[in-house]
Amino acid sequence: MQKNKMKKVIKKFISKKNYSAIMRWKNIFFNDYAIKSYSQEGEDMILRRLFETKKNGFYIDVGAHHPKRFSNTYYFYKIGWRGINIDAMPGSMKLFNKIRPRDINLEEAVSDKIEKLTYHIFNEPALSGFSEELITKRDGKNDYHVIDTIDLKAKTLSEILERYILNEQDIDFLNVDAEGFDYRVLAGNDWQKFHPKVILFEELNSVLLDKYISPSRKLLEINGYIPYAKTVNTVFFIDKNYYNKLIKNKLNEKESKSCKRSISR
Repeated sequence: MQKNKMKKVIKKFISKKNYSAIMRWKNIFFNDYAIKSYSQEGEDMILRRLFETKKNGFYIDVGAHHPKRFSNTYYFYKIGWRGINIDAMPGSMKLFNKIRPRDINLEEAVSDKIEKLTYHIFNEPALSGFSEELITKRDGKNDYHVIDTIDLKAKTLSEILERYILNEQDIDFLNVDAEGFDYRVLAGNDWQKFHPKVILFEELNSVLLDKYISPSRKLLEINGYIPYAKTVNTVFFIDKNYYNKLIKNKLNEKESKSCKRSISR
């Protein structure tokens, strides 16, 4: 009813030609069959499939960058989840605090040890980071360049989580996008204490079942994770026990549906 009323109001104020153009645009970009993704490569839609029945989940996002742009967590925030957003960019959490007040928003540099690091700030903020190798490759390429540097004191991920996570808090997924520094972030976690069900991290120029096993993959496999999925630049690892639980639940669902069909016949 409200949709029909809105259409009538719009028709009163615009021409038929403009109304038709607006409706075409609406049907292309906003329709009842589409779900909006905020991720750069649709990572949030893969996560949505994994956690489709979870209403009140918890995430950690290291290298969060922006509360909405390229965010693998904002979709979940919108449906009632909460979590911790971490980014080293000075001033980055002002917008997070405004748009995502339910989250814990931290301006922190994260590494595998407590140390002083030089943070390189690009004219495209999403490229800013600590990896000297990646910075050298990107600086001056495709109109991207370093506009400033700042020295920051880094903490380990486990040190940060010790402060902000209660013992009974489950972590549904950990997202790491630290621009070439992902392994260092992962290596600074206490996997016995903080063990997310799913982990996403950036890995450029690779495939899911790559013969070359990167340090990040080795670290996760040692700690009970298996490769699950991949977008262009993001790899998903899933805890073995959680994966087995998912498979078991899916099989039980199929058996239940099969029994219902047999009974109805």
